Amino acid sequence: MDSILEAAAASDIAKLKEILDATPESILIRHPESNASPLHFAAAAGSIETIEFLLHSGHPWNEVTNDHRTAAEWGMDKGHQDVWDRLLGEGIRAEMILALLGNHDVEYDDETKDKLVDAGQVDVSDYLNKKLTYTDGLLVDADGNAVMMGWEGPLMERHAKVIAAEPGKNVLNVGFGLGLIDTFLQDLKPSKHTIIEAHPDVYAKMIADGWDKKPGVRILFGKWQDVTDQLETYDGIFFDTFGEDYDALKEFHELLPNILSETGTYSYFNGLAGTNIFFHEVSCAVAEADLLDMGIGTRIEKIDIGELGDEEWQGTRRKYWSLPVYNLPICNFQV
Repeated sequence: MDSILEAAAASDIAKLKEILDATPESILIRHPESNASPLHFAAAAGSIETIEFLLHSGHPWNEVTNDHRTAAEWGMDKGHQDVWDRLLGEGIRAEMILALLGNHDVEYDDETKDKLVDAGQVDVSDYLNKKLTYTDGLLVDADGNAVMMGWEGPLMERHAKVIAAEPGKNVLNVGFGLGLIDTFLQDLKPSKHTIIEAHPDVYAKMIADGWDKKPGVRILFGKWQDVTDQLETYDGIFFDTFGEDYDALKEFHELLPNILSETGTYSYFNGLAGTNIFFHEVSCAVAEADLLDMGIGTRIEKIDIGELGDEEWQGTRRKYWSLPVYNLPICNFQV
């Protein structure tokens, strides 16, 4: 093993300083088999001091091994909660700074991007131009990416009850997909039910299934960014689009003060970094902070969904969710 990895594993800061003073690029050295970084080894050793030294020396906080695991997870594997907390804080800080600088998009080399795509951590582009196929409990694009799946049903039922706790609500759903949440919303008898859907194949399916004739339903066909002038003030709002990144979600959040009633409830499908618990926690914290900037507080309801077996993902290119607990956000204006 390379000397910088050995020094990190031994929490030998003096040796690390010596190595980096002589060859600063050594901070980029990774384990030849696992791709583990010096930060991974420092985290596993539980040395906050070594972690601080590496971060201050420019070590990235968010690198992953070949099996998509972060340094924070290596630390937790050894029972080091303080390591997890420190790296979680670093991730939140770094993401917030990037957002403030308007530089949230990160450029990856091809190899790293392939790993992140396989792990479900990179958004899918050009979605609206791809053919979609409906099968039983599954909606996939031409590349085999799952747009929506039937296992989300219980989550959608809970989301519906959160934003429309009683009949007579004026509700908005952004992103129809399989129509799961909209079916549950219809059961809750809203006074008005607006649905925004951008994909032509999904829109055609909605019309074929008679959604334009259901009670109170109003369909806005197009990207949500293009129909904002047609929106009202809603008692309940749900957001779940495909092929958009966090910047798009944040942009939608900035609309909420204008379209969510003062006593209304907002929620969204919380699939942020849904294949890695550490990146998921960072993303959740950033989203909560961004909403709080607009006076909207977030309460998380944890839902145990267990382990989704491989059979759930048959017919799809990759998993977009692999965590045992779903963090369902319930968002309201603070009073």
